[in-house]
Amino acid sequence: MIQYLNTSLKHYIIKTFHFHIAWRYLFSKKGHNAINIVSGISAAAVAVVTAAMICVLSVMNGFGALVEHMFSEFDPPLLVVPAEGQTLRTDTLPVASLYAREDIEAVSMQLEQTALIRYKDHQTPARVLGVDSLFARTAHIDSIITDGYYSVYDGAFERTVLGRGLAAQIGMNAHFVGALHFYAPERTGTVNLLRPDKSLRHEHAFIAGTFAVNQIEYDDQLLLVSLPMAQRLFGYDEYTASALRIQPKSTMKIGDLKLKISKSLGPGYKVLDRYEQQADFFRILRIEKWLTVLLLVFILLIASFNIIGSLSMLIIDKREDIRILSHLGADESAIRRVFLLEGWLISSLGTAIGLILGVALCLCQQAFGWLKLGSGSEYVISAYPVQVQAPDVLLVAVIVLALGFVAAYYPTRKLKMEN
Repeated sequence: MIQYLNTSLKHYIIKTFHFHIAWRYLFSKKGHNAINIVSGISAAAVAVVTAAMICVLSVMNGFGALVEHMFSEFDPPLLVVPAEGQTLRTDTLPVASLYAREDIEAVSMQLEQTALIRYKDHQTPARVLGVDSLFARTAHIDSIITDGYYSVYDGAFERTVLGRGLAAQIGMNAHFVGALHFYAPERTGTVNLLRPDKSLRHEHAFIAGTFAVNQIEYDDQLLLVSLPMAQRLFGYDEYTASALRIQPKSTMKIGDLKLKISKSLGPGYKVLDRYEQQADFFRILRIEKWLTVLLLVFILLIASFNIIGSLSMLIIDKREDIRILSHLGADESAIRRVFLLEGWLISSLGTAIGLILGVALCLCQQAFGWLKLGSGSEYVISAYPVQVQAPDVLLVAVIVLALGFVAAYYPTRKLKMEN
């Protein structure tokens, strides 16, 4: 036991001695002033690239959070869709059991398909989303209404709420009194070639308002109508829907509820959270984020060559110190370890400065919005959004320190002691 403690103490003293020498070399005056300059440039280059990585990742996180918030104004927390096909039945178990669950606040039916819409001389295909009376409890629809009001049925007339871009395409707004006409082909039966118009189902509704999610797939393609009207238009009965929108209780965790519902429904249905409902968009966002990281890592790799240069110059400058250390009993591995620590300290100093600078810049942008997107109302927000996330900061630190270690290892592995 005593021998083990003595050995551990010996190793600790040796490592501390190596670190002390490397620390002295980092801040002591070198024989040539150029070495100090190159070492400072190396640390500054690492700091700048580190700060840039923090800022870029935080801005991309900010844009991701912004778009997620936009989608959350319309998308439900959970969406139940059939694993195969386009529709599901709400009058059969286990789907009907969702309505009786105590951990669910509201279950809303929706039916979505494509139809041709026409207003006067304007016509275009559009995604028609039929919603029931509980839709407003699963979406913040009132917060995205830009003109008029939300209503799909007023007790006497069918109403529709259009995406702002779609309304502009067909020349409508919330204050028009003319009806919007809907046409969809019959799902069953044969087409009358002499009168193909007889093979179309027709409905009409009056515009109540327009909404804006600030996403093309909603604003330029989607409109809302009542669920019964959509079921008549597409030839379905009252128990047919394309999906169920689920609003959990406020105290319920989405992940836990999703798992419970998936188990109760079985393999015939899929339960999608907000990320999975917009899987393609968030996948592209993640790809862009990591491609940006790879680009910045490449720039960091170039900046790390400064560490190789400064460490090589330091080894040449400290040849006399190396000779003295060897005469005192230090072997090649010990001396390599000193200069390896020296290079890693240069990288660590740059990393620490870069992390502090990057996080500080992001927090200032969050608080003051210094960097503007532009002047005008065409932007959803006026300044670049930022969101600093601890995993990103940790990832950047690991990447920079790892590259710094590799850059320091290269010149030290060829170090040879002179007799």
